[in-house]
Amino acid sequence: MRKLLAMLTLSLLLATPTLAADTIKIGAFFDLSGRAAFIGTPTKLVAEMVVDQINAEGGVNGKQLELVVGDTEANPAKTVSLAKKFIYKDKVVAIIGPTLTDTGMAVKKVAEDAGMPIFMTVGGDPVIMGGEKFGSFNYIFKSPQRSSIAVERLFMFLKEKGLTKVALLSAADGFGKDGARWMKKLAPEYGIEILIEESFGTRDTDMTAQLTNAKNANPQALIAWTIGPAGSIIAKNKAQLGIDLPLFQCHGLPDPKYVELAGKASEGDRMPATKLMVADELSDADPQKAVIKEFIRLYTEQYNYDKEFPINTHSGYAWDAINIVANAMKQVGTEPEALRKAIEETKGYVGISGIYNLTAEDHNGLGVDSMVIVEVKDGKFVLAH
Repeated sequence: MRKLLAMLTLSLLLATPTLAADTIKIGAFFDLSGRAAFIGTPTKLVAEMVVDQINAEGGVNGKQLELVVGDTEANPAKTVSLAKKFIYKDKVVAIIGPTLTDTGMAVKKVAEDAGMPIFMTVGGDPVIMGGEKFGSFNYIFKSPQRSSIAVERLFMFLKEKGLTKVALLSAADGFGKDGARWMKKLAPEYGIEILIEESFGTRDTDMTAQLTNAKNANPQALIAWTIGPAGSIIAKNKAQLGIDLPLFQCHGLPDPKYVELAGKASEGDRMPATKLMVADELSDADPQKAVIKEFIRLYTEQYNYDKEFPINTHSGYAWDAINIVANAMKQVGTEPEALRKAIEETKGYVGISGIYNLTAEDHNGLGVDSMVIVEVKDGKFVLAH
C-alpha cells in the first residue's frame, strides 16, 4: 500500500508543473540598508508594485513574474556576490538595480561576462559608457536620466537666466565625479564658466569651508552635485553663512526629504527633476501626464507607500525598468541575447521618468525634454520660472 501511494505521489509530481516552471525570475537588488536605503527601500516597493500590476494583467506570455530580492548594503563586494547568486544559483533571466553608481560599476563586468541583461536604477553615466576606461555595456541599461542630460537641462536654464559664472561643489563618490566631469565638458557649449571646484565626502556633516571658498570666487550661482543628506547640509550651511546666491542641486535631490532636512534653507533652491514631481502642473496634452497620475494613484491610494516614503524623483525608476524588460520579454521571450536586443530596440515607451527611445549607442534613451527644472516654494516642489 505504501509503495502504491509513493508511486501515485511521484506520478502527481511529474504530471503537475511546479510553480517555478510557471514563473519568470527577475533579480532585484537595491540599498535596503546603508547610506542610500532612503532611495533603495522605496525602489524595492515600487518594483514589487509593478510586478503585482503585470501579474494581475496576466503576466508575461502566460507566466507570472517573480522577484528575487537582495540588499546591496551600498557595498560593491556584496553587490557582486548578489549578482552572481542571481545569475548562477537563482537562474534569473534579468536583473533590476542596484541603487548607486559605484555598486553599478562593480557589477557591470559580471553582467557583461555572463550575458545577463541588467536594467540599473543608478544615476551616473559610466555604467552605460564604453571604451577602454568604462568597459563594454552590451547588456547594461539604466532608467534614470544620464547625468549628462541633467547637466544639459540645468545649463539650459542657467543660460536662459543669464547665470554664466558658477561655483561647483561635488561629492567625492562616483556619482559626484560623474556630474563634475559632465559639467566641465559641457560648460563651454552653454557659455558657462566654472570659477572654482570644491569636493566633499558623502558623509561629511559640514561644508562651510567649501562654501566659503566658493563664495570668495564671486560666482553668480552655486551648483551642488550629490544625493542624500549632504545636499541638505549644503543648503543649511549656505544659509548659516548668509551667502546670498542661488543654489542649484542635482537631479537626485527633488525629494520631500530634502526639504525636511534643509528646512527653510531649501526655500528657492532649484534642480532638474523628472515630471513626476510636478504632475499637476503638466499639460493635459503631455503623453506622460496620464501615466504619471495613474502611478501616483497606485502608489498613494492602493499601496499607501507614501505614508512612509513620499513620492520623489527616484520613485518611477524601477517601474520603468521592469516594464521595459517585461515588454521586451512579451516580444521575444527570455533568451538573453534576444531579450537584450529587444530592450535595446525599445521605442516610444511612455514611462514615469520620460518617453524612452533606446539605441545601441544609448542604453538610457531619455533626452533633455524628459526633465524639468523645479523649485522649492512654501516647502513644496513646483515648476521653476
